[in-house]
Parts: sequence; structure tokens; C-alpha cells
Amino acid sequence: MNEIQLEMNDGFTIHSIYAEPASHPIAHIHLLHGMAEHIGRYKDFIHYLVANGFAVSGHDHRGHGQTAQLNGKLGSFGLSVGFDCIVEDAFEVANYFKSKFQAPRFILLGHSMGSFIARRYAQMFGIELDLMICSGTASDSRVSRLGGQALAKLKGQVTDFEKQDYFINKLVFGAFKNSVVSPETPLDWLSSRRETVEEYINDPLCGFVPSTGFFLELFNGISKIHNRGLIRQTPANLPILLLSGLQDPVGEQGKGIWKVARQLVNEGLQNVTVMLYEGGRHEMLQEVNREEVYDFIKGWIDKNEK
Repeated sequence: MNEIQLEMNDGFTIHSIYAEPASHPIAHIHLLHGMAEHIGRYKDFIHYLVANGFAVSGHDHRGHGQTAQLNGKLGSFGLSVGFDCIVEDAFEVANYFKSKFQAPRFILLGHSMGSFIARRYAQMFGIELDLMICSGTASDSRVSRLGGQALAKLKGQVTDFEKQDYFINKLVFGAFKNSVVSPETPLDWLSSRRETVEEYINDPLCGFVPSTGFFLELFNGISKIHNRGLIRQTPANLPILLLSGLQDPVGEQGKGIWKVARQLVNEGLQNVTVMLYEGGRHEMLQEVNREEVYDFIKGWIDKNEK
């Protein structure tokens, strides 16, 4: 896996990674990681994809991983940086690698917060996509989201948008541990694979508490990806895969995934696939049956070949 630092249009530096197969790639997949993690956690999946002929790229979002170490701090997008700026970063980085790889198809895969970025990307730049895969996504709990937006805005104005927000973090994630019977750690909801949870806990670039401003922009992004008019800006013929575990609290144990699918179809999307795994938790790409998940993703891509 290769590393490169890319400068965005606003001068900000983004840490990026890429890997290529020995022969010309059958497609290019760009990965968007989730909140409070980094792209380095996807090495096994990247190795699988490259072994199967895909060129792969990815990057650490602002406020995450080595991007935060380069210019910023963990858990902060930065002052005056909106959710759409994070999406535009993804577009810039992906375009750099599209030019490099010259693959016949471009696929966007986002996990958790990365799936929110992917869904907004499809609204803004969907004409550039051939396929989109959303892992561990979520529906819109409108009342909770509006309350979160109001609270984050008020707290930021009264105190500091850049301050770590333990209160909102607990409101968002505090109950997730209850989705697991007799959890050994508060993060067992991430995966039933013990090594995955332990590696996450021991990784200094994972599990940080984001800032108030980060949460405000996250809520703003969730609002946009569920806006009916904005959803209609997604190309109707874009094949979309929604992938999740039936024990994932983020996806409401599958109910939230079906809500997302129904909304997409109701707004005109013509090719939406849902795959839910019995016993699977939030990180299906890091689960005990992750090879099975990898194979399903590859099969779905092959099935939707133009």
C-alpha cells in the first residue's frame, strides 16, 4: 500500500493511500472511512480488492488519522469547514486517482460517517459514479437530529466550537453498548470479532471524542442526505448497495437500513440492494465473517457490470 499527501484547492493537505493490481484494473474503488477511525484500518479489505483486480484509493478525512497529524487535530473538521467541504475533499482525492488509474469504472464505498459522505457525493457528483456501496449507514431520526443541531449550535456559541464535546458524544453513542448482551467493553457494538475491538481500543488514532463543531456539521450532513429534493439529484440509474449487520445499533438493527432503501426508491432510485447479516454488528468489513462480506461485495459489483 502506497501513501501520498495531496493538497486540496484550499491548501489543506490530505493523507491518502492507494494500491494497484499487477495488470490494468477492472475498476477503481475509493474508500471513505468512518468517524473516529482512519483509512489504515482497511488494509485487509484493500489487499483482497487488489488481489481481485481492483485499483484502490482512500484518504483520512479532515480531523482524522494522519491528515489530523499533518494539519489540524483529531476530532475537528476545522473552523468554518462545512460537511460539503469534506465531500469536496473526497471528490478531489478520488479524481486524482481516477486520472492515475484510468480504470473503466469508478466505485465509491463509504462506511458509517463515510457512507454519509458517499450519499452526499452521489447528490453532488453522482454523474461521476458507476456504483455506490454504503456500509453501516443510518436513517434520519429527525427529532433527535434537529435537537442535536440546536444543541451543538448553542453550545458552540456559548463555549467553543473546537472544544471536545463529551456530552453530545455520549448522547449519540452512549446507548450503543446496550445492543450487545453482556458486553466486555463499551465498544463491543462495533464488531463481534474480539481482535477488531481490541485493535480499535488500542489505536491512538481511533475512538477520540469529536468537537462541538464536528457534531454540528455531521448533523447538517445527515440532514442533507435525507432531504427529498437533494436525493432526487442522485442519478436514478445509479446502482446502490446498502450493507449492514442485523445487530448494528447505527442501522437500528436493520430497520434503519430499510428506511433508507425505501426513501431512495420513493425518490426515484431504480437499483437499490439491501444486504443484512445475521449476528453482524456495525463494522461488517471488520467482522468474523468479513471474507464472506468481501465476496458478496465483489459479486454485487460483477452483477452490476455495465
